Amino acid sequence: MNKVERNGEPTRPRRAAPAKGGARAGVRLAAIDIGSNSIRQIVADVSADGRIRIVDEMKAAPRLGSGVDMQGIMSESSIQEAIDALHRMTTLARQSGAERVEAVATSAVRDAANGKGFLDLIRRECGLRVRVLQGEDEARLAFRSALAHFDLAKSRAVVMDIGGGSLELVTSADGLIDRLASFPFGAIRMTEQFLGSRPSRKDVRSLRKFVRGDIRKALPLKDWRRSQLICSGGTFTNLAGMYLYRRGHSSAAGRVHGARVPREEVEHLIDLLQTSSPDERAAIRGLNAGRSDIILGGLCVAAEVMARIEARDLVVSGYGIREGLLLESARIQATPADPGAARERSVLTLAERCHYEAPHARQVQRLALQLFDAVGTRMGCTSTDREILADAALLHDVGYHINYDQHHKHSFHLILHADLLGVSPEEQVLVANVARYHRGSEPKAKHTSFGALDTESRRRVEILSGILRVADGFDRGHVSAVAQLRVRWGERALRITALPDARAGVLRLELWGASRKAQLLERLVGIPVEIAGPDGLVGADR
Repeated sequence: MNKVERNGEPTRPRRAAPAKGGARAGVRLAAIDIGSNSIRQIVADVSADGRIRIVDEMKAAPRLGSGVDMQGIMSESSIQEAIDALHRMTTLARQSGAERVEAVATSAVRDAANGKGFLDLIRRECGLRVRVLQGEDEARLAFRSALAHFDLAKSRAVVMDIGGGSLELVTSADGLIDRLASFPFGAIRMTEQFLGSRPSRKDVRSLRKFVRGDIRKALPLKDWRRSQLICSGGTFTNLAGMYLYRRGHSSAAGRVHGARVPREEVEHLIDLLQTSSPDERAAIRGLNAGRSDIILGGLCVAAEVMARIEARDLVVSGYGIREGLLLESARIQATPADPGAARERSVLTLAERCHYEAPHARQVQRLALQLFDAVGTRMGCTSTDREILADAALLHDVGYHINYDQHHKHSFHLILHADLLGVSPEEQVLVANVARYHRGSEPKAKHTSFGALDTESRRRVEILSGILRVADGFDRGHVSAVAQLRVRWGERALRITALPDARAGVLRLELWGASRKAQLLERLVGIPVEIAGPDGLVGADR
């Protein structure tokens, strides 16, 4: 087993340092992953510090792995479809100004008897030299992406990548690889060997039993029990899409990076898919119809890995081999990702791109978190809710970028469709909703975005937007006049006292603003909310 240092090349903004001889800032590269199910290309600018700016992407699904187990070769039709796709991809890379095109092939090409002939044809027809990855190479690239996008530096983790032809597993402790393993348990291969188009429960049980023994050997339970499980590949992005639709987060189903899927949901979807006809399976929301015939095979393999390490859930990565390949090509050495820093950076970048009013946003965020720390626990909130509130407070006015009159609604759409690293799809929906309700009407079930949420999520949005409204009111004049809020939750009232900044004058406008926006919070706490000044006077007593 090769020793591997803290290797992992980041995608998107991440802390990284260029290795000697590394790429100069802003080099444009293209990466092509020729997989057993699909061929995927990414063209991007890669800076010396590991930042990636995607320029273009392209995908085709020639299913090179189809039939390889049975016939031992890739079909002529799949090969021709792949050649056509690679022509388009190399043309796109050239026209986009890519300095290099890095191309790799995985299980299907590796295993097929006509794999070498296929590579020769690619070189003649497309002028492209393709490197065939061994299973451990695939696993290492998958780990690099996971290391760049998740906090693996202080924990034990299992990284799982399922393609059309193979399963890759990586075990790591504190960001260091312990073991790399590859198995011929890909989604296409398992479907062809065990499931067909109308699998029975017996077929599913046979598949799971077949993979169980090898997985047990690769994952000693005493070492990896309840480890963080990070998963990449089309099986998991489609799993996340189905799960988010089922949870009522349809607007987030296209942004699955960071989605956390419980183990029981994986098992439930296996049952659903096994009892569905091909047409019914293709119509399941969140599932790409082109993958509907092989998704069950991939999920059965994933379920066995989850069962082996007794994982409560898995976390989906939206990044994989292509991103690792880009940074490998740029020869950038990275440190493990800090998801907190990535989240803060992404949120701030969105705010800056929308030309936000930083002093007001920071003031509202500060006051909102003071209120949260005083009342949040009593209202059933968690540390995750605090992060959601912090992001929503910083971004609540970004809709000004479109116009003032409906800026809260524009804020919702801008946040919902932003690329926010470190924020799960479900959290992003909540951040967008909390920002949307910082003003205007209170959340209502008839509102499409709010009504689509489950009961628990609606309650969280109400509480956090109730707090945000009051905090926003306390900076009605956008002059940061309030230095501190003191909160006392009594039997008859929740009193919030504002203390002025040393440079501020009378807080008349701020007290009026907060009182005017306290109705939602008042309804939620079930007692009057009193807004008081430093003299202790409230409302009509003033």
